[in-house]
Amino acid sequence: MKEYTPENIRNIGLVGHGGVGKTTLAEALLLTMGEINRLGKVADGTTVSDYHADEIERKISISTSLLHGEWKDVKCNVLDMPGYSDFIGDTKGTLRVVDFAVVLLNAVSGVEVGTEQVFEFSEEYSTPCCFFINRMDNEHADFDGVLKAAQDRYGKGVTAFQFPVNSGEGFNRIIDLIQMKMVTTESGGSGKAAVSEIPADLKDRAEELRGKIVEEAAESDDGLIEVFFDKGTLTDDQLRQGIRKGILERKVMPVLCGSGDKNMGAGLLLDFIKEFGPAPTDFKTFKARAADSDKELERKVSASEPFCAFIFKTIAEAHVGELSLVRVFSGTVAMGTEVVNVNQKQAEKIGQIYTLNGKSRKEMGSLTAGDIGALVKLKVSTTGNTLCDKKAQSVIAPIQFPEPVISIAIVPKARGDEDKISTGLHMLHAEDPSFVVVVDPELHQTVVSGQGELHLAVIIKRLKERFGVEVLEERPRIPYRETITGKADEKYRHKKQSGGAGQFAEVWMRIEPLPRGTGFEFDNKVTGGHISGPFIPSVEKGVRQILENGPLSGCRVIDVRATVYDGKEHPVDSKDIAFQIAGREVFRQAMLNAKPILLEPIYDVAIKVPEECMGDVMGDLSGRRGKIMGMETKGHFQVIKAKVPLVELDRYATTLRSKTSGRGIFSRAFSHYEPMPKELEAKVVEETRKSREKEKEE
Repeated sequence: MKEYTPENIRNIGLVGHGGVGKTTLAEALLLTMGEINRLGKVADGTTVSDYHADEIERKISISTSLLHGEWKDVKCNVLDMPGYSDFIGDTKGTLRVVDFAVVLLNAVSGVEVGTEQVFEFSEEYSTPCCFFINRMDNEHADFDGVLKAAQDRYGKGVTAFQFPVNSGEGFNRIIDLIQMKMVTTESGGSGKAAVSEIPADLKDRAEELRGKIVEEAAESDDGLIEVFFDKGTLTDDQLRQGIRKGILERKVMPVLCGSGDKNMGAGLLLDFIKEFGPAPTDFKTFKARAADSDKELERKVSASEPFCAFIFKTIAEAHVGELSLVRVFSGTVAMGTEVVNVNQKQAEKIGQIYTLNGKSRKEMGSLTAGDIGALVKLKVSTTGNTLCDKKAQSVIAPIQFPEPVISIAIVPKARGDEDKISTGLHMLHAEDPSFVVVVDPELHQTVVSGQGELHLAVIIKRLKERFGVEVLEERPRIPYRETITGKADEKYRHKKQSGGAGQFAEVWMRIEPLPRGTGFEFDNKVTGGHISGPFIPSVEKGVRQILENGPLSGCRVIDVRATVYDGKEHPVDSKDIAFQIAGREVFRQAMLNAKPILLEPIYDVAIKVPEECMGDVMGDLSGRRGKIMGMETKGHFQVIKAKVPLVELDRYATTLRSKTSGRGIFSRAFSHYEPMPKELEAKVVEETRKSREKEKEE
């Protein structure tokens, strides 16, 4: 396969709200580059990038697809990423390695909540971006309205580089403000276009918008701004220089337009990417950390530097095995090379190297700096790992995936499947680290957490199809806590005489509440040798048995101080086990007499919704015992910050989607514990009692 130098590679990510047309635009780009000979359709399940059975069935992108093609001697790696919020973890992971994000906007809906999400990821990574207003052939398409909404939200750097002549059903003409020409695309989806002069009635508008491009380009560079003030304009070369610098520094965010469905504007987008899209070498260096310390390093982006690559995604293919998608940041790697996985501190031998177009693979002899490809059957490597030359080891920071927003507990449908389920979930997590599996010893459940109900449904379906195991879903138990609100003073005597050696221990104990979050404290105030020193740890050991399984509901006990201040022992019958039992029972009695209460976990929740949905969402939060902590405006969206009990967040992602027609998203993080309302506490205590009785019967 043809080899490309880093300056002739472009790594482009297609991102945006779910259903905005990323996969269809990817199809148009592949057709325009000559990689395919006809446009596939999402509705028919015939697109290159949505090739998994789940994606074809649901007609949405579930996983990032790597695509590629050549455009005018430049290799374009196109990463088509999911927009649906359940699979946003995959998008965040992939954005980590692209050099240019093409943010798609719907020509009718404009800036949507998914747009906000991916734009924030691009800000986090400082990824240059442009906007592509798609579906200009829709009868309600509104280029100017969408452009203004983007400018209002993302600043004056959002600049039109094109505008449509005849948006709506007959759309086929675009004014390109760089070459100052009109481009008319043939119907039929071929993408073939003719270039002509700008009509007289559009000349003034074109001149005005081009003037704004020149201003933005000049403002990106101190030298160019002086030229602009002196001469009032820039030469073509100066304009190109200013635009490239402005894009690289995120000061200029160009706006283009077209229709992926009709393959209109794809060629212009590719021309723009070739001319102005950052090449890997434009970034000059990349950040890493020394392999054996926390020292930050800046390494050069160059094919002549030692090899360093980052695994950003793992794909399991039925007939090939695991494919590790890698971005090479420096150096070159060839088949047969031995490298080191710095995270795992183990060697890996590079086998076959592929470039991909969806599920189609082409073998490559090597992979050079700036390029993206797939490595086959690495032994220990997984998503987020760094591969390096043995003599120049460094670590690229791993991907910080979004926190899960929904959890379910799973149990095997058939006995004996536990090991298969564990293996399957471990392998699925390696492919998709945005879902988390926790075997919770406190709650005695295997809990799977992810980004939404559909996300978890896909995981469970893959578990069945690939590993042959079925599971039943349960509601996750809530990790309540027990504590006390009063003081208590108790004594307990343990005496056992049943032939042979006896048991004797007596313990006097005081307990009192501690401030929230303190934990547990054990004090020894015994004087006069009433309890020998070696038996005090036995008393504490007995108390700690209750801490894990409190007397009120069987939940963990927190924020209590227990003080042993007196007791008795027997010269023959007192022993370790006797004082453990006495310590356990005196603490249990004291707990029940110290006004015990249940605490429930409270979560910080941030919910981003369109303004018109505010009333419904806030009303629903009130019904969930949520406390509104504040609100802030972000463009046309409101961010509601609240504290909500975890028990009330069960399946909240689904409810929010329903109340906002799919336009609302939320995140959650543990905040603190606080007392439950008495009527709810009584209900939980009764449910726990019944659950325990049932477990005993089984």
